[in-house]
Amino acid sequence: MTGEYEIKKQILDVGRRIYNRGMVAANDGNISVKLNDNEFLCTPTGVSKGFMTMDMICKVDADGNVIHANGPYKPSSEIKMHMRVYKLRPDVKSVVHAHPMYATSYAIAGIPLTAPIMPEAVIALGCVPIAPYGTPSTMEIPDAVEPFLQHYDAVLLENHGALSYSDSLMAAYYKMESLEFYAKLMFLSTQLGGPKKLNDEQVKALYELRRKMGLTGKHPADLCQKINGVGCGCHSCDGGCSSGSCSTGAPATDNDLVAEVTRRILQELGK
Repeated sequence: MTGEYEIKKQILDVGRRIYNRGMVAANDGNISVKLNDNEFLCTPTGVSKGFMTMDMICKVDADGNVIHANGPYKPSSEIKMHMRVYKLRPDVKSVVHAHPMYATSYAIAGIPLTAPIMPEAVIALGCVPIAPYGTPSTMEIPDAVEPFLQHYDAVLLENHGALSYSDSLMAAYYKMESLEFYAKLMFLSTQLGGPKKLNDEQVKALYELRRKMGLTGKHPADLCQKINGVGCGCHSCDGGCSSGSCSTGAPATDNDLVAEVTRRILQELGK
């Protein structure tokens, strides 16, 4: 098991990565890592993630209460959002919140990332929805992201940024990096006349490849497959899923897609 010292070093490294890649500005963003069921390391509030030092890292309990913090340093004001992820996703060991330029632009424009434009994005992320806006540092954000946690490993935050989480710190960071790359490719290909999307059979093959790879985490295709059968997912159905089978009718809009998938998630959660 990796010790706290090494984990703190990893947090500093990821903090520098997201800062140097322009995924955060000034003191934006936050990172956390689960040590055990009641101990979590997290970045401090009011400090640039690109210039953190070991003594700045805080430790909190499962309720976000401070266990240890040096001097003036206090846990991230967004720790409530992190704790909600850990509570509902026992498999998650790390959470990363950032404001990557292209992904955040889509969140601000209200455009979810749903187009199957490259194999890596389909396999690793699937569709990336937008959680409704919530006031930072309040319970509004945890409540907004909760319906998406069981079926996605990355979520856009309306008018705010992005959230990714996984079974290790580096995996959570890589999901954030992949999300931003996906968003940038989507933006640039749109400027070139629009992306050429992968077709249904290509997407189904990628879903099968993901299954054979035994990738950890959650994927939106898992929910659609459970409801509509093998090979169905938010990409192949394009928002046209109906109970029992994948629709072959006219494609729905991105907003219709997210509304439908969200409805199904809430239904699965018994809400």
